[in-house]
Amino acid sequence: MSEWIDVMAEGDLPAEGDVVGVDVQGEEVAIYCVQGELHATADLCTHGLARMSEGFLEGCEIECPIHQGRFDVRTGEPVCGPVTQPLARHAVRREGGRVWIQLSPAG
Repeated sequence: MSEWIDVMAEGDLPAEGDVVGVDVQGEEVAIYCVQGELHATADLCTHGLARMSEGFLEGCEIECPIHQGRFDVRTGEPVCGPVTQPLARHAVRREGGRVWIQLSPAG
């Protein structure tokens, strides 16, 4: 299991229903705030080189800004085409006023 990495202050989190992209030791990660919970996935769409952090978040689904495929941010699973491969999901937590990411995929 990989280590927890401090990525930002809680005050820098996206607003409810929004997403922010961060670089975590060279890996692009998207952090989502949905119903008060944080979720983290790979920031690059599995269908093309689009950043999910530039997509449209509605409820628990993020829409790719280029091809309009959607993923469930809680699981990383595709919801509709043209995407077919899930996004890698990462564990994320709040602790001590900071946001921490674990780069190994969450279970």
